[in-house]
Amino acid sequence: MQLTQRVMDKLAIGLSIMCAVHCLATPLLLTLLPSLTAVQLDNEQLHLWILVAVIPTSLVALTLGCKKHTRLRYVVSGFVGVILMVLAVTLGEAKWGELGEKGFTLIGAAFIAIAHWFNYRQCLAKNEDDCPCSDSVSEQAN
Repeated sequence: MQLTQRVMDKLAIGLSIMCAVHCLATPLLLTLLPSLTAVQLDNEQLHLWILVAVIPTSLVALTLGCKKHTRLRYVVSGFVGVILMVLAVTLGEAKWGELGEKGFTLIGAAFIAIAHWFNYRQCLAKNEDDCPCSDSVSEQAN
């Protein structure tokens, strides 16, 4: 269980960054490399699958962190990010256009990544024996 929160926080940060890179890089890649248009990197299915990976990862990591550190604001920040990403996927382009969809996705990914970063840092700062991240801190101290 100790390793789970640390891995989930890192995975969620990575997924958020991947989502942001995808949103920013896809239009550039499609413009610069016309042969990549066949790959369908801008397909809505990719957005849905990223969201399917982000929701349970964030839920597990932030919930475990909240139980350890009682920092509800990190869970709320992650929840706001997930809501923004769900809005981007469900209403996005139809309601606000492509720019609105990307904006909601990027802001949501930022909320999620920041929540996980602070969750992870809080765990490192506690340096408690039962903290999921303390093993790496205590190994560095020895």
